[in-house]
Amino acid sequence: MSPASSPAASRTALWQLLIAEVLIGSVGVFVHESGQDPVTAVFYRCLFGALFLLAWGLARGHLRGVLRDRVLLRGAVISGVLLVLNWVALFAGMARSSIGVATLVYHFFPFVMLILAALLLGERTRPADWGWTALAFVGVVCSADPLRLLQHVDAGYLAGIGLTLLGAVLCGASLLMSRSVGRQRPFAVVTIQCCVGSVMLAGFSSGTALHSGTHWAWLVGLGVIHSGIVYVLFYSAYRHLSVATIAVIAFVYPLVTLVLDYALYGHRLDAVQLLGVALIILGTLGVNLKWRLPSRRAAPLDVVQ
Repeated sequence: MSPASSPAASRTALWQLLIAEVLIGSVGVFVHESGQDPVTAVFYRCLFGALFLLAWGLARGHLRGVLRDRVLLRGAVISGVLLVLNWVALFAGMARSSIGVATLVYHFFPFVMLILAALLLGERTRPADWGWTALAFVGVVCSADPLRLLQHVDAGYLAGIGLTLLGAVLCGASLLMSRSVGRQRPFAVVTIQCCVGSVMLAGFSSGTALHSGTHWAWLVGLGVIHSGIVYVLFYSAYRHLSVATIAVIAFVYPLVTLVLDYALYGHRLDAVQLLGVALIILGTLGVNLKWRLPSRRAAPLDVVQ
């Protein structure tokens, strides 16, 4: 949390982050209800998101001088390509498995980011973090419903899990690159990324969407809400909150997704998958809150302040 953040600002930021996590938790529902293929859904998410972010950024002065910053532009374009491919892979994974399962598997992306930072950038990583990462990966395996795969080979479902894991890898790589170029101007980076997606996928989106219908409400919402309002709320809140608070609130996203997936489509997790949820949560908190793994001398988890 910023030293200058007042208690009132922190409370406002907390509510902003909660609202953002609830909203992003509905992204799979919007994709499903739009009835579009993954590429078309991502194209309109980028298009309507870019229009919203450009309007907001210009009105608020967040995009001033962006075109002169070649380093930021280059990094934002490359990370934007990765981000767009990540969304396509995630939405394709949801279509082949389920919204809830894909979201859980996808939440391995922070650990991908940790691994890539250590391997490619040489960032120092605590030994305990590798343990938490391994634990979270076990959670990913459990959440993918291994009993279903053992009972009968479901090629479509397996492809969905694979696509979702690919999305997690691409997301981790994109976030790592975005972090390196946009520490001071994250809003500008995500705006450029949405513009990149609009140009990149314009020739590949399906023309079947070009008719009147309720699907436009879902597509506009996908862009304006999930790539517009959500990112404005995220970046407004982050600077006023601690890393620990952000890490804990982040679990609102998958929980909302699981509730919606069950309430709307009847998809329910079994005991093994619920164990996977617990392991992913434990691993993520272990890394973000700097927990030490249990040692022979100290049984309980020791939180490093």
